[in-house]
Amino acid sequence: MLTTAQESVIAATTPVVAEHIEAIAKRFYPLMFARYPEVKTLFNAAHQQSGGQPRALAGAVVAYVQLRHEPARLDEVLGIIVDKHVSLGIRPEHYPIVGECLMAAIGEVLGEAVTEDVADAWGALYEELAGLLIEKEARRYHDFAAQPGGWDGTREFRIVAKHPESTVITSFELAPVDGGPVAEHRPGQYIGFKLTIDGETVHRHYSLSASPNGEIYRVSIKREDGGKVSRHFHDRLAVGDTLELLPPAGHLTLAAGDSPVMLISAGVGQTPMLPLARQALEEGRRVVYLHAARDGEVRAFADELDELRKAFPALLQVITVYSQPRPEDSPDHVGRVDAALLADYAPRDAQYYTVGPADFMRCVDAALETLGVAASRRHHEFFGPAESLARVA
Repeated sequence: MLTTAQESVIAATTPVVAEHIEAIAKRFYPLMFARYPEVKTLFNAAHQQSGGQPRALAGAVVAYVQLRHEPARLDEVLGIIVDKHVSLGIRPEHYPIVGECLMAAIGEVLGEAVTEDVADAWGALYEELAGLLIEKEARRYHDFAAQPGGWDGTREFRIVAKHPESTVITSFELAPVDGGPVAEHRPGQYIGFKLTIDGETVHRHYSLSASPNGEIYRVSIKREDGGKVSRHFHDRLAVGDTLELLPPAGHLTLAAGDSPVMLISAGVGQTPMLPLARQALEEGRRVVYLHAARDGEVRAFADELDELRKAFPALLQVITVYSQPRPEDSPDHVGRVDAALLADYAPRDAQYYTVGPADFMRCVDAALETLGVAASRRHHEFFGPAESLARVA
């Protein structure tokens, strides 16, 4: 717990730190990778280059300062961070590294403004945050390992099936090498992978695209031309190959109740929507499933959605939106997803879930806000570092 004097210092210096927080975050990562190159494998290089990772760190620090005394909202923010950390296998020994390098970055950016008292106060604030995260992560690891089919650390899985869902998306079905059961996950969650590619360790997480069944996990991955890991999956991995998995995590899960559900996705953002749709339908809830793609060639899971529609004809409505349809395509709409289109299909008092490219999610979220949908009914998941949908790209 911070002392009264430290609280006063934090209050007085927060505006200055917040003003320079993105510069601090941008300095933090190169500094940490230079001092501790072993942690670089935990981060996606593309997110460093795009600025997504530094923005996420900056946002988390500012959010913590603002929400420290609002437990409910703080739990929500920390829960998102814990999800990402669990999918990467973050452990208590990583936190001193981050603390050291974060304080060094603050000192480099703010210079003489960082007096001994300021450094002491912000160091104590970081220790407070680290302690909360370590506690929450330890509880999550313990609870997952204790359930049937759970494990601690990584567990080896074998690819038992690999099949294309479209020209760019392929599904991989994974079963434990030890032959044991598979721990349940919540529909909408993702799972972490620890891979070695050409001698280099990398971490990624992918949405679980099938409902939990106690036997396998399924991920469905888009092949990105510049994506080192996605190309490894598509081009080099085959049935029989093994992979190391970390526990499932993620907060894009179905809100309790009987309200209708609208699932809005673009591209490979469809992957967590399939298990969410099935769960909602099995609960007897109406589901409006709107998916945007370039054309019918890249659209995935058409057959799976047709099967769901046949099983739940009175509850499921599927809408396709293609931006560049081929002559043989027959989408419900051509163009972009906007407020006018959403207004035609949005159920009254529904829960809304959006996944896709960041700009797509920002546009959809703004459109839903325009339609009067409360923020508490708008849910989303970023594939990479969590960012604000309000940020102007």
